[in-house]
Amino acid sequence: MNKRRISTAGKYRALFETSFGSGAVVASEAGVLEVFLPFGGEEKGELLTQLTDLYPLALGENRVTREAADLLQRYFAGERVEFSPVPLDLAGCTPFQNAVYGVVAAIPYGAVRTYGEVAALMGSPTAARGVGSAMAANRLPIIIPCHRVVGAAGALTGYSAPGGVASKKWLLTMEQG
Repeated sequence: MNKRRISTAGKYRALFETSFGSGAVVASEAGVLEVFLPFGGEEKGELLTQLTDLYPLALGENRVTREAADLLQRYFAGERVEFSPVPLDLAGCTPFQNAVYGVVAAIPYGAVRTYGEVAALMGSPTAARGVGSAMAANRLPIIIPCHRVVGAAGALTGYSAPGGVASKKWLLTMEQG
């Protein structure tokens, strides 16, 4: 978990439980800001402490955090869910990141695209490394399914969420299973 402190005005949070542990969603008035995946194995109390450190005033839920947490809990239970109705707050992202996230959000459940394919789909065929950098900065894993972006020839590379490539492999196997 990052050791940063985030502006907390108008922030909300909700927790969700999976067989892997606890996860969380943080949102602003505009939409979901950050997803904390359960792969870190944190107990609920540990996760609450980390969330309080990062978002000290985000103590309650709102409609967006409840909806996103419910969808994530169902996703981790193996249910195929659509995250498109959940509003996102991408205000802190660069225009390039927003373009990458738009392409990646459209990758169908169970499918994968290479970094090069994502770059080509956004009209920047030589920007595969930039796509990788945008994926590493993705604060909304699963909702913006960066685990569906793979290296050339399908190589499972670069997953910065807890559990790294092993978590990426598990997610893809679950979706393709």
